[in-house]
Amino acid sequence: MHVAVLGAGYAGIALARKLERSLSDDVAITVVDERETHVVQHLIHRLVRYPSLQDGLTVPIEALLDRATHRRARVTDLDPDAGEVTLEDGMLSYDVGAVCLGARTADYDIPGVDEYATPLKRPRHAEAIRADFLDVCESGGRTVVVGAGLSGIQVAGELADLARQRGASEAVEVRLLEQRGTVAPAFPGNFQRAVAEELADRGVGVETGRTVEAVDADGLDLEGSEAVAYDQLVWTGGITGGTALGGQRPQVRADLRLGERTFAVGDAARVVDANGEPAPASAQTAVRQADVAAENVGRLLGYYRDGDDFRPHMARYRYDELGWLVSVGDGTVAQVGPSVLRGPAAKALKTTVGAGYLASVGAIERASDLVWEEVGSKPVPG
Repeated sequence: MHVAVLGAGYAGIALARKLERSLSDDVAITVVDERETHVVQHLIHRLVRYPSLQDGLTVPIEALLDRATHRRARVTDLDPDAGEVTLEDGMLSYDVGAVCLGARTADYDIPGVDEYATPLKRPRHAEAIRADFLDVCESGGRTVVVGAGLSGIQVAGELADLARQRGASEAVEVRLLEQRGTVAPAFPGNFQRAVAEELADRGVGVETGRTVEAVDADGLDLEGSEAVAYDQLVWTGGITGGTALGGQRPQVRADLRLGERTFAVGDAARVVDANGEPAPASAQTAVRQADVAAENVGRLLGYYRDGDDFRPHMARYRYDELGWLVSVGDGTVAQVGPSVLRGPAAKALKTTVGAGYLASVGAIERASDLVWEEVGSKPVPG
């Protein structure tokens, strides 16, 4: 029998490793991803200031797998009921599969976004953002970051502190725009206030209630407001599905079932958990959903293999909030339960989360280096 895991992000790698341990050796496991490396996505903003971290945040996919096979190919379409995947270079069939393709940055069909703005999803994006910002530091000007979710907050903080490191704080303005009424709009009020204070401490200008209607080479047209000129534009305004799912993030219930033979895990879908609540798109959510998906893949395989008359009971995912952390340049805000932390305690927690994830996917030596570099116990080259 054959299991296919489509995508090698957080959800895909976590699921593949669990299946390697839980399924019998006669079940073939294929991980499909068009890239050679897995990226530790929740720390990618650090590459804007510290490009030397890239080797620590990119891990060869094959190095993370034991007996699963990595097929390097791009998924263009799939039939979740039939268990058939269309790839750029052919077809792939499976008995049970999981869609772990993640999401892409949403541009909401706003004219000019794709042409003039840079997202932050891959190391090459961080490299481009850094290069463009260094030009702004040289000549002076304004960098606008659109979207004040965690990604936008983090990249704005990195840019502000990079300007400070370059002695360009007086010549450069970093402005963060958000459509809704506050930064980190999906989070509790005390977390929002702490993040806003960290941004203010770093000189990041924040404007909320700003809706972008169009973008051109020089500025953004805002609904009901004057245009905002920019010298550099970074876009972190939400997520949407990839082309294999028609640009959508389909909704799935707590059993993560997308189709007869297929589950959806992580950012690729909008998951409604066992309590009827939407699960947030995050690394911790994806990794924990992989536990449920692995259990259900095994049960469904057994059903197909044994030819049972009764369909198996599926495990159900229940969102368990473990807390939230966001870095704002050299500062960090952490929420654990009702408490919000700032300063060294929050930063140490943020670093430990990143290192712990790397260790969990078999890159312990890289995790150790990452901790040292993040906490500043040894120099980090610029």
